[in-house]
Amino acid sequence: MRAPARVGDDTAHDTAVDAVDLRSDTLTRPTPAMRQAMAEAEVGDDVYGEDPTLVALEERVAELLGHEAGLFFPSGSMANMVGVRLLVPPGTELLADVTSHVLRAELGGHAALGGVSSRTWSDGVVDGTNRARRLDAAVPLALMAPDAGPYLVSTAAVAVENTHNFGGGTVQPLTELELLRAGTAEAGVAVHLDGARLWNAHVAAGVPLATYGRLADTVSVCLSKGLGAPVGSVLVASRERIAQARVLRKRYGGGMRQAGVLAAACLHALDHHVGRLAEDHARARRIAEACHAAAPGSVDPRDVETNIVVLATGDRPGAEVAALAAGKGVRVSSLGPRMVRVVTHLDVDDADVDRACEVLAAVLTG
Repeated sequence: MRAPARVGDDTAHDTAVDAVDLRSDTLTRPTPAMRQAMAEAEVGDDVYGEDPTLVALEERVAELLGHEAGLFFPSGSMANMVGVRLLVPPGTELLADVTSHVLRAELGGHAALGGVSSRTWSDGVVDGTNRARRLDAAVPLALMAPDAGPYLVSTAAVAVENTHNFGGGTVQPLTELELLRAGTAEAGVAVHLDGARLWNAHVAAGVPLATYGRLADTVSVCLSKGLGAPVGSVLVASRERIAQARVLRKRYGGGMRQAGVLAAACLHALDHHVGRLAEDHARARRIAEACHAAAPGSVDPRDVETNIVVLATGDRPGAEVAALAAGKGVRVSSLGPRMVRVVTHLDVDDADVDRACEVLAAVLTG
């Protein structure tokens, strides 16, 4: 594994581990250079709007995404909940893919805290082995009921996830996003973009971040996944909406004090860790190719566009396959009855990928 890192080394870390951990890119640890940036951060009280490092991060992310203003959050789930709530008044509905993070993996927070109703569509067959695929804008546009009358729920917004986590890190087609934006705008329906891994989509597709960002009314992005910051997401929108979001963040318990220490890590990540996401994508493709060679039905490498590989486990439970891999020193996530997820990230190097390829190929055919 890795040798002990030196301060200023932006790729190595100071703690070696025995297992190759591919459960999620949230597992990344701050590099020594990132830690140094955190230690030197100029800070203030963010509840008073007086943390200069945090303000700099919010302004920078908003500009990157083509919006007027941004707000820092301690988690992507909170950023999504506030972003959706800005667009969806209580008692109206949000439309989202059936495997979307906002509806599947945020513990019902949108309903419990925001009074948000929801309906779903499927971009693919979801039976524990097949992955939801790319956005087809015609599907949510057909589902919309922006003025449903006094007996049904009216549609206020559509949520899209890019990249699509449970869909295998899928990059949403720009043409479909543009069609969705045009159709929703005509109907008076808003769009929320869950861009937790929008950086990956940007690097993989070569689409400018602002091009993606301007196709939605609210956009959330995570800095604590592939970019390697220890904590943090940013929500961007209009200045008016971000002023409302600040109130909601405080109400949800997300007001922070000297959060510039965290913002410094995020700024460092933006400076140093965006372009290198291409390395994660290439390593994920290597894993997919090895698994396909050993068990052709497990994955089609052509579907692996970013840093996530979803493997079908056939007749064997996903939890069993994950346990067998862990026993051989490679940790992956069991996400369904017949599938596991593999995620490459900043803390995974070529030697780790070699080991993962060997172990996963053996487990899938064992």
